[in-house]
Amino acid sequence: MNAHDEDDQEARLKKLLHEALPPVEYDTGGEAGPERDLWPAMLLRLDSESAAPASARRRYAWAWFDGALAAVLVGLAALFPAAIPLALYYL
Repeated sequence: MNAHDEDDQEARLKKLLHEALPPVEYDTGGEAGPERDLWPAMLLRLDSESAAPASARRRYAWAWFDGALAAVLVGLAALFPAAIPLALYYL
């Protein structure tokens, strides 16, 4: 390959990249950010979740797997009490 072929390949690659990835346009004028303020919507969402009835908040309760895992840990602690300080050390 000679220098002319390398220049042609480089130009072709550059052209393909420019076609595949158009330049990013930045808005330098004005303030960059969301079109509207998101905080009031967040407050409404938090208020609606805290005002939800207890049945709706139940979905955050323990699942059966959480209870089973806790029971296994208590059982292991009862069988191997010497491992409790070791487990606390690694927490």
